[in-house]
Amino acid sequence: MGVRFCVDGHFMIIEVEDTEEITQWRLMEKKKKMKDLKRKEIAAIWIQAWWRGTLVRRTLLHMALRAWIIQCWWRLTLLKLLERKRREALLVYAQRERAVIKLQSLVRMWRVHWRYRQVLNAIYVIQCHWQCHNCQTCALLRGHCVVTATHLQFHIEIINS
Repeated sequence: MGVRFCVDGHFMIIEVEDTEEITQWRLMEKKKKMKDLKRKEIAAIWIQAWWRGTLVRRTLLHMALRAWIIQCWWRLTLLKLLERKRREALLVYAQRERAVIKLQSLVRMWRVHWRYRQVLNAIYVIQCHWQCHNCQTCALLRGHCVVTATHLQFHIEIINS
């Protein structure tokens, strides 16, 4: 419905619209605003979810890096401990070997000394007996002795002069 007026050669049109049409237009505008709000809300929810995921992934990455640092430190500590144990075992082994070698040396020395003493005693006995005969026969005694770890050898020569 529209009304036309003419004032000083100018036309003026006044239209009166139907209230039903205005109500529908307002409802459409409201729905449009609701769609926009819904779209913005969905976009905001999506951005918030992305940001929370980023924060969670960052936190997990930091935790994983810290765990990795601790694991590296622990492996290094275990290696140092193992190296220290190996070194201590090597030192104990070396001391034991030195002690065994020293004992073997002392036993060998004692055995050689014991055989040497046996030879000397045998020579003293022979010299004592020979001195008694020496006056009668006027002969000289010459001896040669070889002492080894396993046996004793000596040679005695009687030289008549």
